[in-house]
Amino acid sequence: MFKFWGSQEQQAQPRPQEGSSHSWYPPSVSSPSSSRPMTPSGSASNSFNLQKPAERPHSSSPVSPPEAAGIIALLKDKSVDELRKLLSDKDAYNQFLLSVDQVKIQNNIRDELRKETLQLARNNVDKEPRIIELRNQCRIIRTTELAAAQEKLNELEKQKEEILKFYSPASFINRLQDAMNETEKESEIVHRQLLDKEIDIGTFVQKYKKLRTTYHRRALIHLAAKTSPFG
Repeated sequence: MFKFWGSQEQQAQPRPQEGSSHSWYPPSVSSPSSSRPMTPSGSASNSFNLQKPAERPHSSSPVSPPEAAGIIALLKDKSVDELRKLLSDKDAYNQFLLSVDQVKIQNNIRDELRKETLQLARNNVDKEPRIIELRNQCRIIRTTELAAAQEKLNELEKQKEEILKFYSPASFINRLQDAMNETEKESEIVHRQLLDKEIDIGTFVQKYKKLRTTYHRRALIHLAAKTSPFG
């Protein structure tokens, strides 16, 4: 005799949509009569209040409140027949969609981006000959200037090795030994000049003293270099 409202609501079936058994609109766009559950009293407000929050349809692409208000403002003055036509006629729906300001703005932005992308592509195509020319110049530089630079580098490397060899401890000791030998020969020449009476005793003492002082100074340096840990 008595039935719960919940059981009646679960038994209620949505009425089929007019004109077609399958709608091409998304779940968020459907006919008011097909999405409203039936109630014993037939009141739309009671049906809405008895519907559970989890059973209410969710929009796949939610819009902001201002956008929703703008769309409602466009639909509020339309008649029932016009609204039904929007739900059943794809061309009419598309025409209405293209008349919405938000859609116009998005389409304008899309067109601007498309124009900018095409312009960038044209610019890149126009620069392609210059890119090829620069690539060829780089190839020429690698094959000519790089070879000259490599030859110059090899020459500098040789000079570096010679300088390092010249200032090495072993080379320094050898040059010091050669200088000592040269001083010894000069001393003998001065001594021979004295014996041959080519110079007087005063000149001999002055030259010979200077040469021997240089010789012994170089000999001390030579001895220190040979006993040094770097020798």
